[in-house]
Amino acid sequence: MTRKEFLGTGITAATAFTIIPSYVLGGNGRTAPSDKLNIAAIGVGSQGWSELNNDAFQNENIVALCDVNETNLKRASEKFTKAKTYVDWRIALEQKDIDAVYIASNDQSHAFISVWAMNRGKHVFCQKPLAITVEEARMVGNTYLANKGKIATQMGTQMHAHPNVRRVVELIRGGAIGVPQEAWTWCSREPHEEIKFGQYFSDMDPGPNTLNWDLWVGPSAYHPFNPSYIDGDCLQWNWFWDFGAGQIGDMGSHMMDITFWALDLDFPKTCEAVGSELKNDTCPFWLQATWEHPANSWRPAVKIHWSDGGKKPEGIPETDRFKAVVIKGDKGYLVADYGYRKIWYNNGETAEDDSTISTGMFPDTEGPITHYQEWIDASKNGGNTLSNFDYAGKLIEHNLLALVAYRVKQKINWDAANLKATNCTEADKYVGKSSLPGPTYRQGWTLNG
Repeated sequence: MTRKEFLGTGITAATAFTIIPSYVLGGNGRTAPSDKLNIAAIGVGSQGWSELNNDAFQNENIVALCDVNETNLKRASEKFTKAKTYVDWRIALEQKDIDAVYIASNDQSHAFISVWAMNRGKHVFCQKPLAITVEEARMVGNTYLANKGKIATQMGTQMHAHPNVRRVVELIRGGAIGVPQEAWTWCSREPHEEIKFGQYFSDMDPGPNTLNWDLWVGPSAYHPFNPSYIDGDCLQWNWFWDFGAGQIGDMGSHMMDITFWALDLDFPKTCEAVGSELKNDTCPFWLQATWEHPANSWRPAVKIHWSDGGKKPEGIPETDRFKAVVIKGDKGYLVADYGYRKIWYNNGETAEDDSTISTGMFPDTEGPITHYQEWIDASKNGGNTLSNFDYAGKLIEHNLLALVAYRVKQKINWDAANLKATNCTEADKYVGKSSLPGPTYRQGWTLNG
């Protein structure tokens, strides 16, 4: 029976006998879909401002606005006139009528806000990456699992809802290239020139009166204000260890998402990485990493590779692309990007699709707007989201493990259950910041608050 036939049959049956689910009535502590979510928006600058103006959020109540930049806050409050305004997200989260939290702050606060919000029973949408350390990613994932069934979460990898990406997953899972063996993912983006000095920007304190720089820095070690951190896009600050995770944190969240999802990956067994000269202040300007993943119920063990900063793999199709995912199976390769895919068969033939592999593994999607709507709907009716913090936490932990291997300069054997590299005690310094011997959070900031 086709999906259309099924829906037609269901409509006919519904005229005779209808059971209304409890969530439609708002029972069992759930919000009825007819009701509006009360959303707190934390981070209403360029990304946050753009997304709050999309159709998915227009139908909800924005009841709280928070930003460390008063200029951003003023603009948002002029649109959402009934929302209370805050500069400190910790105070904002105590507002009693909040159902859900949207997070588009800078990366070093993502895990903190997400965990605090979930601890208070709030639904959470957080932009990528969920975290900037392995420990943070695990904390976000575990906090979600402790509240699973009571809250809805979604990481802002909007291409997760792209129809082409979902079809790529179906093709790989359906055997379009046979049994998966190996995968390569890359993005050729490089740091801006001023980042390549490899040092935090010089002290130009104090910052403008409209910016609370201390709260911008948040839980990280304090670095004095310099306009270079915030002029332009996120690539100005997310290359510094205390503020971000470089390209594996940024574009790795998007591009590795395709690989991670298609191959149904979980925690890796090993990770090794090489990159540009190790700097105390900045993430690598280029990075190449390899993870080994164990077999699962439908595929054998696989190797996963990442390249950025202009480095690319060799000996596989379409390495001229700026960014791509290439997955190898025993019948050929599948090359993909957000809106592109091509199958390269071993016999030299190519195809964009395989009609023998059915569609319908995932719900219908209209693209990125569906990603937000999926979270809003799940927040109201208790449904599932496809980039929830269990899935997304593992993806980000996987990616950030490459930075640990890069910093210790050796292949690490990963004990995921205990969050330990069993063959390298030095790795403990870089897995997290909650305790010594490595860098720690500023006094007064608690991850699990």
